[in-house]
Amino acid sequence: MTQTVDLTNCDREPIQFLGSIQPEGFLVAVSTDWIVQHASANVGAWLGVEADAMLGQPLVLQVGEEVLHALRGRLQLALLNDSVERIFRMRFRPDGPLLDVAIHMSGQSIIIEGEPSEPGGDLDGSSMVRAMIGRLQRAPTFDHCCREAARQLRMLTGFDRVMVYRFDVDGAGEVIAESTARGVPSYLGLRYPASDIPVQARALYERSWLRCIVDVDAAPCPILPPAGPHTPPLDLSMSVLRSVSPIHCEYLRNMGVAASLSVSILRRGKLWGLFACHHLAPHRLSLERRTAAELYGQMFSFLLESVERDREAAYEADARQLHNRLMALIAENASPMENLAELREEIGRFIRSDGVAIVLGGQIALHGSTPTQDEMLGVIRALNRAHASTVFATTEIARVHPPAADFAMRAAGMLAIPVSRKPRDYIIFFRKESWRTVTWAGNPEKPVEPGPNGVRLTPRKSFAAWKETVHGQSTPWSDADLRIADSLRVTLMEVVLRLADLADEERRAFRARQELLIAELNHRVRNILALVRALLAQSRTASDSVEEFADIVGGRVQALARAHDQLTAVNWQPTPLRAIIHAEVAAYLGGKVDRVHIEGPEVLLSPQSFSVVALVLHELVTNAAKYGAFADRRGQADVRWWMEDDGQLVLTWRESGGPPVQAPTRQGFGTTIIERSIPHDLKGEAEVTYALSGLRARFAIPAPHATLAPTREAAKPQGSHAEVAEDVRVDGPVLLLEDNMIIAMSAEDLLLKLGAARVDSVASVRQALMAIQAEAPALALLDVNLNDETSFPVAERLRELGVPFLFATGYGETSVFPPEFHDTIVLRKPYDSEQVRKALAALRKSGG
Repeated sequence: MTQTVDLTNCDREPIQFLGSIQPEGFLVAVSTDWIVQHASANVGAWLGVEADAMLGQPLVLQVGEEVLHALRGRLQLALLNDSVERIFRMRFRPDGPLLDVAIHMSGQSIIIEGEPSEPGGDLDGSSMVRAMIGRLQRAPTFDHCCREAARQLRMLTGFDRVMVYRFDVDGAGEVIAESTARGVPSYLGLRYPASDIPVQARALYERSWLRCIVDVDAAPCPILPPAGPHTPPLDLSMSVLRSVSPIHCEYLRNMGVAASLSVSILRRGKLWGLFACHHLAPHRLSLERRTAAELYGQMFSFLLESVERDREAAYEADARQLHNRLMALIAENASPMENLAELREEIGRFIRSDGVAIVLGGQIALHGSTPTQDEMLGVIRALNRAHASTVFATTEIARVHPPAADFAMRAAGMLAIPVSRKPRDYIIFFRKESWRTVTWAGNPEKPVEPGPNGVRLTPRKSFAAWKETVHGQSTPWSDADLRIADSLRVTLMEVVLRLADLADEERRAFRARQELLIAELNHRVRNILALVRALLAQSRTASDSVEEFADIVGGRVQALARAHDQLTAVNWQPTPLRAIIHAEVAAYLGGKVDRVHIEGPEVLLSPQSFSVVALVLHELVTNAAKYGAFADRRGQADVRWWMEDDGQLVLTWRESGGPPVQAPTRQGFGTTIIERSIPHDLKGEAEVTYALSGLRARFAIPAPHATLAPTREAAKPQGSHAEVAEDVRVDGPVLLLEDNMIIAMSAEDLLLKLGAARVDSVASVRQALMAIQAEAPALALLDVNLNDETSFPVAERLRELGVPFLFATGYGETSVFPPEFHDTIVLRKPYDSEQVRKALAALRKSGG
């Protein structure tokens, strides 16, 4: 063996020209005038005519005009779509079996393949796939979507293991999601080198969505006549029955796999990954069901592209936002270094890093985990050797600058954005060393050895996890990081070029804004001082001592302060009336706020009216505390408000239970505030009545100053119908017998949310009894009516074992139940979590 044995041997294997098919069906190749050119050796078992007798004869002699007409029509569609077209449940001869037929064009030959139809023939693939994709669209995250997709495809195909296998840029792959039957080993998280799926195999996956292997040990059926000097081999790239490479069969045997199905996942026409399905025993899937799986893969690919488009749209929106933010944040300072340093946090929101270096005009500013100033000089020299107008990214700085190995713990990877040409200026993002453990399916350095297949390779015989720890590297920079960095490069170069020209203009604008701000501040301070002066002057006459004067003035200033606090908390926006009432009452009554009854809709007061109303309420509360309802322990106040038809707000204040009230003998400042503030400042109305039983006041605030708040959805009252008094949980594994896949998946989710440790879904009585024999469940949910049987035998076995169970049925009557099951709790379809909870609670109470 003189040839070098490496992974490229597999890449050179002509897998589309193997000259044979899998024995589960037959193949006939005809010319464009429908003369038989090739036939599989087993065609006689299907068409009643041996291959040698068919060769060179018109196909119509074997299949008849009607079948030929149907084939011609499908071929027309295949040529239009450049695809493989199918006909399901077709008979080639009156006494022949029902066949699923695939037809396509390969070079100058028409390839016709047939295989047995699925028994029953009632598969509604399009409806099933539509329901499955609908569930995927509701997945909250992409990872959850992939896990759900693997689970759904396993239920559709019946394979023991279904993996979502994603390719990296280097061709290596990783299992990112998985669904397995009980007892099947998991490959989740394992990585496989690019050689496991050779180049030519990946190319075929891009052309043909589906690849099925029924039995790796089945002997291939040859195509006659075989390839020769004057008979070129058939190109079976798009064949649904194409035989399997011996190397790949050996590979699957080493994994303990007897049958497989691969469904391509494409993104923009390129291979993104695969649904890789494995079965531990031979497993045949009808062409009709494989077609449903193919449609599912296509729809998943479209969903993936939709997610990618959403991500790209979000990226573009982020990039535009970042550009706008950066241009808006160009500071007024003349120093470009200082300007860019102020932008560092804004940029860091979009590119995750552990440290940032800004290199500008010979100056270096460092932030976070970075090389030192001296170490940066070497990094900059290395960057200067790169092209000045491109972003440079690496996960291992030491590859381009060997001394960087000494500071890898602080900065192992970098993303450098050039922001000028001369001198070379950069913004550089650094990431620390990230120790990563890569779990390979076997040692990737020695995956194969020469074996019994001549100079070809025997695939690796061990699929045990082989772990490799990677040092001296950071976490990779994503495509989004690079795209944002390139967008930043353009934006930042524009920033740097414009900084010098804008500096003077910005400084002038800043001075103008500063002068305007000083003038506005001066105006507001004067108003505040004038208001305080008026409060001092008007409060003086109502005070008999310095202490009382200080209390009065302090209370009024505090009322204004509380109002301003609430206004500034919402950026001087309309503020709830209820908030100022609570604030004033709490300030004077402390923990006795229950002495004030407050009732009214959610109303917002304008900033102008809020301070006025706050001061009025302050005086009402203060007077009530001194002379009115709050002066003793029994008094109360009733505050109500409503909106009139003309839009004005009416607010009433009514005291009761306090000492007798008398009208004041003189008009004090507090009374003036109550009676005149709203009419004078808001052009509203105020009416005060000093009734003996308690003070009464009515205020009307015009529409521009008061509006109803937007309606909010009321919270559900406690003890609503949606709640369940008893928290019913499921303990242990649950057996679910349901023959409808979509209902089964929904029921699985429901039971898992109720605490089930595991849900084993089966679709027939035989499968259910086998599952019970393997492990008795803690609970069972049994669909009564299956395709052609009932679940009563399963219920009898569960009752023998003492396992509680529930029935589920879409029929209205239970009189058809055997007498021993008349008292069993039955769920009526469609059922939800509330019905299941109630049923479980009833089951628990009955002792079942």
